[in-house]
Amino acid sequence: MTNELVDITIIGGGPAGLFAAFYAGMRQAKTKIIDSLPELGGQLAILYPEKYIYDVAGFPKVKAQDLVDALIKQIEPFEHTICLEENALAITKNADHTFTIETNKGTHQTKAIIIAAGNGSFQPRRLNLENADLLEGNQLHYYIKDMTHFEGQDIVICGGGDSAVDWALMLESYAKSVTLIHRRPEFRAHEYSIKKLKESTVKIKTPYVIDELLLNNDKLSEIQIKNPREELEEKLTADHLIVNYGFSSSIGPIKKWGLDLKGSSITVQPNMETSMEGIFAIGDIAMYPGKVELIATGFGEAPTAVNHAIHFINPKERIQPMHSTSLYAQE
Repeated sequence: MTNELVDITIIGGGPAGLFAAFYAGMRQAKTKIIDSLPELGGQLAILYPEKYIYDVAGFPKVKAQDLVDALIKQIEPFEHTICLEENALAITKNADHTFTIETNKGTHQTKAIIIAAGNGSFQPRRLNLENADLLEGNQLHYYIKDMTHFEGQDIVICGGGDSAVDWALMLESYAKSVTLIHRRPEFRAHEYSIKKLKESTVKIKTPYVIDELLLNNDKLSEIQIKNPREELEEKLTADHLIVNYGFSSSIGPIKKWGLDLKGSSITVQPNMETSMEGIFAIGDIAMYPGKVELIATGFGEAPTAVNHAIHFINPKERIQPMHSTSLYAQE
């Protein structure tokens, strides 16, 4: 029920948004997360799930996807509403001081808003070839939700960055075969990942580009690739094609929400409130003097925003709550 009034709506399901949802749960706030991506985790899950992160407190190093999985597990004790593949388009402040958020799928009612949109809404750079639209979501993929879906299949991956190399290495143990295509002779991924790639069974095709998607009974059967430098062509058997041409990000509609901006960032006060009362911003999209853009910084901003959002909703509520050892029932 999109029109159910909730306490806090978090726009953005990346690390900062997830931790804000957890902390809102600790404060017993009814919370909703809206994100444009098909899964939670933001850039960590989509762009570099297998890369290690070294600047999260308490972890000497942690894989991006492992951190996302832990953040998702952390919010499980609380009943949050999760709205994926949904773009926030407009915000209206109502006469009763609540807000209406309009998205591409409907409307949402909320008492306060925390914007945790990172660098903005992410959209994949799509393959511009005949039949691509027909195959998208079935045999043509820009995201990977479940690697077991590709078990025993012939997989072709296109791209030369961290995401393409990471997915090739991860799918190696599931797929019948994995072929990685890149239009340049050299990959842009981390050196250690490239070393692992060269030691793997992944077939590497460089410098090649996809020339044609070949269908049999409306299903992908082969992919024709070509080497434009040497005028070579080759056909690859393919059950699935994964395209990693990168993602474009833009704060898009946020520019029209009436908030004070500095470039592509939202300026906030020390309590993480924006220029509009009741709307807060955290993570990479939030800007204030001396800001250091780290995941750890977003984690610290989340409780500040949540506590002040709760105080906005009910001024009788304390801004400084009890410590988590008191908030949580002891096991």
